[in-house]
Amino acid sequence: MKSTPLQHWDIETAKETYGINHWSNGYFDVSDQGEIVITCPVNGHKVNVSLMDIIEGMKDRELHMPVLLRIENLLDHSISRINEAFRAAIEKLEYQNTYRGVFPIKVNQQCHVVEEIAQFGNRYSHGLEAGSKAELIIALASLQNEDSYIVCNGYKDEEFIDLGLRAIQLGWKCFFVVESPTEVEVIVQRSRELGVKPMIGTRVKLSTTVEGHWQHDSGDRSIFGLNSLQLVEVIDLLKDADMLDCLRMLHFHLGSQLPSIHNIRKGVQEACRYYVSMINEGAPMGYLDLGGGLAVDYEGSQQSGTHSKNYTLDEYCIDIVEAVMQTLDPLEIDHPVLISESGRATVAYSSLFLFNVLDVAHFDPVFVIEQPDEDANETLKNLYEVTESINGKNIQECYNDAIFYRDEIRHLFNRGQVDLRTRATAENYFLNIVQQVQALAPGVEHLPDELTNLREDLADIYYGNFSVFQSLPDAWAIGQVFPMLPVHRLNEMPTREAMFADLTCDCDGKIDQFIGGRKTLPLHPLKKGEDYYIGTFLVGAYQETLSDLHNLFGDTNVVSIRINADGSYDFMREIHGDSIADVLSYVEYDPRGLRDKFRNTVEKAVRGGKISVATRQEILSAFSASLDGYTYYEHD
Repeated sequence: MKSTPLQHWDIETAKETYGINHWSNGYFDVSDQGEIVITCPVNGHKVNVSLMDIIEGMKDRELHMPVLLRIENLLDHSISRINEAFRAAIEKLEYQNTYRGVFPIKVNQQCHVVEEIAQFGNRYSHGLEAGSKAELIIALASLQNEDSYIVCNGYKDEEFIDLGLRAIQLGWKCFFVVESPTEVEVIVQRSRELGVKPMIGTRVKLSTTVEGHWQHDSGDRSIFGLNSLQLVEVIDLLKDADMLDCLRMLHFHLGSQLPSIHNIRKGVQEACRYYVSMINEGAPMGYLDLGGGLAVDYEGSQQSGTHSKNYTLDEYCIDIVEAVMQTLDPLEIDHPVLISESGRATVAYSSLFLFNVLDVAHFDPVFVIEQPDEDANETLKNLYEVTESINGKNIQECYNDAIFYRDEIRHLFNRGQVDLRTRATAENYFLNIVQQVQALAPGVEHLPDELTNLREDLADIYYGNFSVFQSLPDAWAIGQVFPMLPVHRLNEMPTREAMFADLTCDCDGKIDQFIGGRKTLPLHPLKKGEDYYIGTFLVGAYQETLSDLHNLFGDTNVVSIRINADGSYDFMREIHGDSIADVLSYVEYDPRGLRDKFRNTVEKAVRGGKISVATRQEILSAFSASLDGYTYYEHD
């Protein structure tokens, strides 16, 4: 569908239309050539690199769309920002302890991401959070700085606990966060067996509730954590085991993507009361784990909505430090080490997903609007008259008539009383009418409700070379909104309104929710012989880990780059996406066995005289090439 015409278009209009200045955190911008550029801090100043230049580099390396692009500099900068913001808050308020960040591996478990966090985070003693034995193994193998913390969440069996105790033997501060009183007995037993003194934390279930998508995970109905009765039980179990001195940490987690600073501050205040109570019970404590929840402003609206937040990083840190001090200082309790498990805010900005558009379905008239012949169907003539009579004063009446006459033609077609061309002409008239209605609607003072959604009803469908389920699973599963926009041609006015459909043959394989509450996105018409590239930004958190093999579309190509101070960039890692053989093996097919079975089928066709031996070889070669090929659409 055509966009509502704009009076003016320039680079600033493009930025405002797609909200770039609001959600990009300063990491992305638009060049004078209309291309998205990465604006990367390097050695104290910003360097711009065009995404289109990077895409050309991908082509040279035969890394075809779709591609997940990771920008190592942005990951490093996010780690710096969090640590420096807490350092500044601690210094400003004269807090008498320090901050330690830990990255929750579950947010992005990819090897190169975790390795970069461990390596760059070493200067800040930035640690890792593990929610399973596999993640604990990753943490033990990745961290090099013994001042970095390891926080073990989730339910833990003996093997999990033994791994953590061995980490303590090696000199790590490895905390076991107790999720259930039954875990205490296992920790006590294994620590005695191995002769290692554990570092124990308790995860408390706060009554504080939060806003946003995860609001039902907070408060009394949270599925994780100890209530006050269970916390007392844990304290008594440790007292009975003469191990209360091992109780060092209080942990709480209000939920992911917390949009309101008020909820965060309230939660910290409640958690501090538990912290004080545990000290009064005789536990030495010393560590307060704030959990995760630091939000990413996907929409850039700076409001307390599901996809946004109403606070800055500096405000977040100041409010947390201040809330802790206001509770503990009057009681003359030493300030604890502050720990946070910010995952989403650490990795979201560092990855973006690129795909090309393959085709477009328009809902525009496709034939010239001509008056029907004298002997044409009367209903068709009536529908044509509507096309000629519509104006700003009668759009509701004309719209009603158009629906009535179009439906009448459809009924006649279903009964065999009009032919296909008559029906097609009627549909063409109808599309012309609704397009006129859409064009006239902005000038109508009191627009009827049923006419306000025509933009969505008439939106084009841009078919993208990707799978929502594989690369943007949260967009499908929980309605997560990501910033999406063309990465080039932004110096041209977008004249179409569209939604996206992916390659899967699934009605859910679409994206029709965009930032700002829009159900369509302004896009440009495709140009013959030219690729049209779309970027989906802020996808570094969860999307790779949660990916799904719907229709057996596999992992996409992955590229990691590092930007240099002179504006050049290096391809640090190139990971070619899954082949068809790869994804078939994931669902227990043997590619070699499939080749053998198909070879037998083709040989049978030779014996039956259906094909020649030469054709047999061509068919087998094509079959093998497909098995070894990319699961996504490939240009010849």
